[in-house]
Amino acid sequence: MPATDRFVALVAIAITVLIVWLLLGVDPDARGHGTHEQLGMARCAWPSQYGIPCPTCGCTTAAAHLVHLSPWRAFVTQPFGALLALLGIAFGGLALHSLVRGRSLVERISMWPYPKMLLIGVAVFLLSWLYKWLTWAE
Repeated sequence: MPATDRFVALVAIAITVLIVWLLLGVDPDARGHGTHEQLGMARCAWPSQYGIPCPTCGCTTAAAHLVHLSPWRAFVTQPFGALLALLGIAFGGLALHSLVRGRSLVERISMWPYPKMLLIGVAVFLLSWLYKWLTWAE
């Protein structure tokens, strides 16, 4: 395996571990949003300015639920955030598998159907925002 492939896999693993570690250090906010504030981020201005949740509202909370082993709670909180967290962890696992097996992660991901993935991702993103909007309670 070329050094570049090992480097890419190691970076993917390191980012996954870092994000999971950060999410394990926060408590998912009971409101279903606002967990990002525990990471030092500012409060979202969308609800006060527009009266609706922002498009990514609840993503950090959903990811925190997922790493705290509450997958159902994660998906109920924000389906897109839960799916994104799950895919991120799975990608870290794929990177680790590639590294251990000596297979190129770059080659594997170069064969993915990116246009289809983008279309599905945007659809899930928008539907999740609509869901969050319909279930919004500040």
